[in-house]
Amino acid sequence: MSNHAHVLICLAREPDLVLREVAARVGITERAVQKIVVDLEHEGLLTRSRDGRRNRYVLHLDRPLRHPLEAHRSVRELIELVTRGG
Repeated sequence: MSNHAHVLICLAREPDLVLREVAARVGITERAVQKIVVDLEHEGLLTRSRDGRRNRYVLHLDRPLRHPLEAHRSVRELIELVTRGG
């Protein structure tokens, strides 16, 4: 899976994670996670909002995945596939 997918999965599980923690879990830099979040926002796959001093992320689960090979699938399907049974 791509780092974009890994970030989506982390934020689906814990929408108030700080990006530093997302970076540690995915195994990439915090700056790379920031860029991915911007990409995902521009694609309409998530929305970022402030909650006090922290950000909270809302995934738009009915949006199609970005890549043409998976565009017939939704964000919800990806999250459900990966989190099933866990």
